[in-house]
Amino acid sequence: MEVKPFEAIVREHGAVVLRVCRAVLGPNDAEDAWSETFLAALRAYPELPAGANVQAWLVTIAKRKAIDVHRATARRPVLVPELPEPGSDDGRSTEMPGPGEHDGLWAALRTLPQRQREALAYHHLAGLPFAEVAVLLGGTEAAVRRSAADGLKKLRTMDGEELR
Repeated sequence: MEVKPFEAIVREHGAVVLRVCRAVLGPNDAEDAWSETFLAALRAYPELPAGANVQAWLVTIAKRKAIDVHRATARRPVLVPELPEPGSDDGRSTEMPGPGEHDGLWAALRTLPQRQREALAYHHLAGLPFAEVAVLLGGTEAAVRRSAADGLKKLRTMDGEELR
């Protein structure tokens, strides 16, 4: 089996990995995660076994980079214009930051729980079979199928305003 130059791997799989990063992280953090994914992949590419599923390998790296972004975001202080009133919530938002209302897909995806969003991204955007998605997310293939189906159902029931 012929080993492809790494730049051919980037050309072939770069768009899919970027779509996955956007779906999992949102458009603000996606490009950085994409770059980090391919930097890590470049270092590890020489040791990749012949016949490996390159796209699944790259999506696995992207998932790990997304986890790193989530962890870094959680550690970052949250700036608030004023202190919240006593007895109210702590002023933190549970939503990930998004670009506003201009990106309808991200606006819709961020309404989903993270597991549903990831199941949809890895299966429908990256094209991984549910069995591989189950390995990525941890759990059974049936549970991943259920998460993806629930996510799709919720997206289909959203009104047009939320998807713009």
